[in-house]
Amino acid sequence: MAHNEKLAATMDMPPATVQPNVYPLSWHSKTAKMEEIWDASQREYWDPKKLPWDSFRPDNYSWEQREAIAYWWTLLSVFDASAPPVFAAAFIKTYEAHEEDAVRRCFFSVTRDEQNHEQLCGLAITKLLGHGDPLTYVPKTPLGIKAQKNARWLYYNGGRYWNGYKSAVPKYSLAVLFSSFLMGEIAAATIFHQMAAKCTEPVFQAGFRNVGRDEGRHMAICMALMERDYPKLDLSDKPLITKQVRAGFLFLSAVLFEPPMDFWDLPADFIPNQRAIEDCARAAGFHIPAYEAKRENWRNAMLNLKGVLDKYGIPFPAIPEVGITGQEITDVDMKDIIPVF
Repeated sequence: MAHNEKLAATMDMPPATVQPNVYPLSWHSKTAKMEEIWDASQREYWDPKKLPWDSFRPDNYSWEQREAIAYWWTLLSVFDASAPPVFAAAFIKTYEAHEEDAVRRCFFSVTRDEQNHEQLCGLAITKLLGHGDPLTYVPKTPLGIKAQKNARWLYYNGGRYWNGYKSAVPKYSLAVLFSSFLMGEIAAATIFHQMAAKCTEPVFQAGFRNVGRDEGRHMAICMALMERDYPKLDLSDKPLITKQVRAGFLFLSAVLFEPPMDFWDLPADFIPNQRAIEDCARAAGFHIPAYEAKRENWRNAMLNLKGVLDKYGIPFPAIPEVGITGQEITDVDMKDIIPVF
């Protein structure tokens, strides 16, 4: 049928709309938990600009400390600055799939939350460095030079992720996406609560508390949808989920642990540089979990996810980096990555 063909004169009712189409024109609500989560997102919404920035004095830190703390925020930004468009794509998919009204609203709330998280990163970096872009900032210390080199390599890898994500999302069902999103949310909720508890800077404490609460709510969204959909999961999706969990571990380890060098494209001095930068930030009172604490956090997050997937007979991948045995997955590429943080 030609795009401009007139049909109204030839039939009483229009033909069925070709799917997928972004107009559900329906507001059905079947999953009560999603309404509860949406209501919580409305109550708990916060504005990054209204955090206690007036109490923050960057001059209380040396330039080396400022560059070290800004580096961690930049590392986080590689994930959080991509999260709004990543979740926006998933949000659109909920409309194309004619998801429940509350599900669509919940994915909107996640997109909105992630925009806040990105803005928090940007405010912290700008106030620490006096410059709104860590890639064009001129470092003032030798440690800052190392930090910027690391940041540029992280940014390069992040760009590869986005290209893969754009091609992956149309291929996967929402059920597969939920499992990929969940692993990032489980781990994120843990690390932000820990950082809120141990950072000495009030504005960072407040920001981490808010972000941790948001991530916990995002985790609840994924859990509710998995409980709804996984009992009737297509068997062909199960191997995809197993692979996505392994892919997500490799990808998210860059922010939650240390980047696996055989997966990430990074220079040999990346990890030694990052460890030195983190040591400087910790000495300034900015709590970043140390190596063993990161490993334990990741292990616990993976075991929690394994407990969820075991209920639905979904094989869990081996995660030898944190001592978890399972199905061996060896063919993960950056183009396969869809998890977010």
